[in-house]
Parts: sequence; structure tokens; C-alpha cells
Amino acid sequence: MKLFFSIFLFFFLAQSSDAKLVLPKILGHNMVLQQDAPVAIWGWADAGQEVVVEFKGQHKETTADAEGGWKLYLNPLRASFDDASIYIKAGAEQIQLNHVLVGEVWLCSGQSNMEFAMRKLAKLKPPAGANWPVNEVAEANNKSLRIFLVERKKMNPDSTHSGWYEATAPALGSFSAVGYFFAKELQQKLNVPVGVISAAIPGSGIEPWMPAEAMLKESFFSNNNGDSTHKIKDSSGKFYTTMIEPLIPFSLKGFLWYQGENNCFLQERLDYTYKMKSLINYWRTKWENSKMPFYYVQIAPYYYSKAKDRPYNVYSEPEFWEAQATALAIPNTVMIATIDLIEDPADLHPVNKWDVGERLAASALSNTYKVDTKPAMGPLLKSAVKSGQFFIIDFDYKGKGLKSKDGAPLNYFEVADEKGNYHAAAAVIKNNKVWVNAAGIKNPGSVRFAWREDAKANLFNAEGLPALPFRTNNKLKDQFNPL
Repeated sequence: MKLFFSIFLFFFLAQSSDAKLVLPKILGHNMVLQQDAPVAIWGWADAGQEVVVEFKGQHKETTADAEGGWKLYLNPLRASFDDASIYIKAGAEQIQLNHVLVGEVWLCSGQSNMEFAMRKLAKLKPPAGANWPVNEVAEANNKSLRIFLVERKKMNPDSTHSGWYEATAPALGSFSAVGYFFAKELQQKLNVPVGVISAAIPGSGIEPWMPAEAMLKESFFSNNNGDSTHKIKDSSGKFYTTMIEPLIPFSLKGFLWYQGENNCFLQERLDYTYKMKSLINYWRTKWENSKMPFYYVQIAPYYYSKAKDRPYNVYSEPEFWEAQATALAIPNTVMIATIDLIEDPADLHPVNKWDVGERLAASALSNTYKVDTKPAMGPLLKSAVKSGQFFIIDFDYKGKGLKSKDGAPLNYFEVADEKGNYHAAAAVIKNNKVWVNAAGIKNPGSVRFAWREDAKANLFNAEGLPALPFRTNNKLKDQFNPL
């Protein structure tokens, strides 16, 4: 890490040989600082130089180390809509960062569906009667919502201290739609400033977002018995080094993650679950918070079975969904479903990012901020009890009750016979549980639900969140150690 920042510092000093007081790119004008937590302020100066930071009546001092690095922490701050300035002094030099707010800060990351830019909304043609926010970029005017887009080739420190912007045009046009709608909903419900950082790369796997050491801490990988698709060391760390590490230790509330399509194409299963664990644990360790919320998105339905270069079938993606869901055993994680938010399974990048962002915000409002009693996610398989020819299925996150979204009989339930072959099954809601049976099958072996890449299932909770696909004979849960 020191080597990485030394490279940043080298490039900066090469451009401005007179400047000695230097800040990382993430510290700049218009930023939002995390409330109710120690706030890290750091940078570089002459070795041994005393550095003073002043903000909202706080006066903090530290001394640059032998390599010129320095870091200190402001005491926890209260949320504030008042623009304020941070003064950072080292000898005769001073940096003044203006229009700084205090509120809630989140980091969103992943691949193309997280990167999906706001400007694309203006090109959409909503179906008749749909209320799509196609004019959001042009109409957005919330000065207390701030955005920072991580561009991996522009994270070197510079003298402009730019990068944070109000969530308005033109900067908003390039920003993550999921991240923006998450932040907008959070700001409206919490009534505090919100800052959101987007660091996402289209087509990226999960491995580049952490160094190899993060995965090799797991015996699953270090024993060479898990990663069968490619070598961890060849693909790890590329985006972590350039896009995540420069943000550490900027104070955050939590993480948002939307990634997996790349690893689904590679037909990963349990290995992806362990990679999720590696990523979550490593990021939490680097931010020195083992309980930091990590909310992620189940990848959207897509016709993986129609790929001509790989042996997929309609059950390949549900098996990956299962791997994603298995990671929910990791403490303080939530996964939102997108099974009902697509127009066409042929589109790898479904356009409805506003509901994805709002669902993530609802998870945070319920699970992190405790200001909403709604369930943090859709119904999740809790138990399956066999009773004669029936399976009685119970769920977590039922909210105010299970329901059929369209009022029609529950669909996409299947029961396995004695030979393991699945048959369409009838399912009804009784006592807020789902009773499942299939005609002619006296000794059912297991149940699966929404187990197709294009399933349009109608089991929801009363709050309008879809149940997550599952199969009761899930073997990954027994093979995965979340601790």
C-alpha cells in the first residue's frame, strides 16, 4: 500500500515540484463525511512536518512519518446540511476544502450493471403507462446529494481537489444509476446529506476487486481444491489497487455490490460464494469494521442457455443464484432479487436500475438504520418440512405476509419424484406458509422454486418484494463455512 501511494506521490510531485502538502483524490471539495464515526483525514508532507487539520471547531495535529505519510481522525460529527470548509496546514502550505457536508457515505462497486450510467435513462422509451425516470438527469437538483466517480486512471492526487460533485448534470450523467437512486431514496428518508462513491468496471469478475491474499486466506483456495476456472493470482487485484485501495481509509457506512455475470458465465458455484466471503472480509478488514453492511444484488434473469460457446442450460443461472444466496450466511449481508425487474431476458443489462437502487436503500433503512419496519429483502427459504405428500415451506422476510402478486395461483413450484425428476406442482398459501404437492407423487424428494433463468414467479411478500429462487436440496449450505 505504501508503494502504491508513493507512486501517486511521485506523479504528483513531478507535476508540481513546489507542492509538498498532498491529499488523496477522494478528499476534495463538495465531499460528504460520514456522521457518527471517526473521520479519517490523511495525505503526505515533508518527513517530520507537523500537520494541522481544522473543521467545525475541531483542531487536530499529527506529524508526517519518515516517508512523508500522515493520518489523523476527526471526532465523530453530526449530520449537517451547512457547507463548511476543512483547513489543512503543513508549515507555510495550506489546503482549503470547501462545500463539505456531513451525512451518510456508501461505496458501490461491481461490473456493468452497477456501472450503468444515468445518461442512458434519457434514451429509454417507457411502455404505455410506465413511470420511468427518463428525465432524472435533467431535473435532478439536490445539492445535498454528492457523487464521486472513481476513474482508475484519474485517481492520482492533484491540486484541484476535484472529483466530488453535486448530483446534477453534467456529472450525474456519467454516474451509476443504481448508486444514485440508492442515495436519493436514502437522503429523502433519512433527511441528511448523502454521498455515494461508484467504483465499477464493465465485464469485470470478482477477483480483480481484491488481491490474491484475500482469497488465499481461505483454505478452500489455498488447498487448491476450489478455483477450477482460472488462476487466482493471474486475475486478482487489478481494480482493487487502482480503484479501491486509494479510497482507504475514507470513512464509510457500508458497501453496495452488483456483480456476478462474468463469474456466472464461467459456471462458478461454491467457488464464487467463497470469493464473496473473501471480498467482504478483506474490505471490512481494510476499513477496520468487521460488521460493515454489505448489500448486494442477485444478478438479473438472462438467457445464459442460448450461449453457443458454453454448455449452459436453463438451470445454470439458478445454480449461480444459489451460490449468491449462500453468501447470506455471512453476517450483516442482504441480497435483493431482480427477478421481477426485467423486460426481456435477452438483455444482460436490464434498464430498471431505479427500483434496484430503491430496494437497496430499503434494505439499508430497515437493516442498518432501523427506521423502517419493512423486510430488508424478499421472502427467503427458511425451512421445508415434509408432511405426507406435501412439503410445507416457511420463509424469512415475510413482512406482513406472503401473497400472489397477481392474484393467480402460485407458479414455478416443482416437486421431485423418487427418481429425482421434477414435476410441476400446485402451491397454496396456508397460515403464511406455502404448501406444495404434485399430483401422483406420493413420496416427494425435494422442492424447487423459480428454478429457470426466465422464471416470472408470482410469490411475493405484502411489501412487494419477490421471493428468492431456491431448491430444498441445496448442498452448498453444508459445504460453505461463513466464519
